[in-house]
Amino acid sequence: MSDDRQPEHILAVLEQAEKDGQGLPPVHKWHPEYTADIDMRIARDGSWYYQGTPINRPAMVRLFSTILRREGDRYYLVTPVEKLGIQVDDVPFVAITLEQLTEQGEPLLAFTTNVGATVIADARHPLRVDTDPDTGEPAPYLLVRDNLEALIHRNVFYQLVQAARTASIDGSDWLVVHSRGERFRLGPLEG
Repeated sequence: MSDDRQPEHILAVLEQAEKDGQGLPPVHKWHPEYTADIDMRIARDGSWYYQGTPINRPAMVRLFSTILRREGDRYYLVTPVEKLGIQVDDVPFVAITLEQLTEQGEPLLAFTTNVGATVIADARHPLRVDTDPDTGEPAPYLLVRDNLEALIHRNVFYQLVQAARTASIDGSDWLVVHSRGERFRLGPLEG
């Protein structure tokens, strides 16, 4: 089903939740009967588009990002009254900065996404790196929340590689980083 309504009708729910200081709306609890697809897309670089036109209002993008839900391979904007399917080229967020901190003497990696969320890599927010089988190009990701990931920007990935250490895992040498007591593999070292 297709829906040509403007996305602004969603904003009232979002703005009220923000005013109430509730943080993220409880989209996991909402199961509206009305479902449709709208012409909204999130590009691989984190840019949002509505009917092919960029959404240039960062506040609007941030608000929409708070009601995003993934079900299988589909992404939806969800409110208590509607669930609107959108297209996502890769993943919905991009990790654009990294702060390397310490917590009780242990390393901590704090990422900030293109929508202003700060996520610390840990057991609940793991890092993973996929490698393109044809090009060998790494694609690093961070779990942000509820099955929603951020692509780690190339410059941020270079920072991770610079901070990485070598570890022997299952008889092979790997580049790894640590955060909140977890070890994350960035990639194998070529022998």
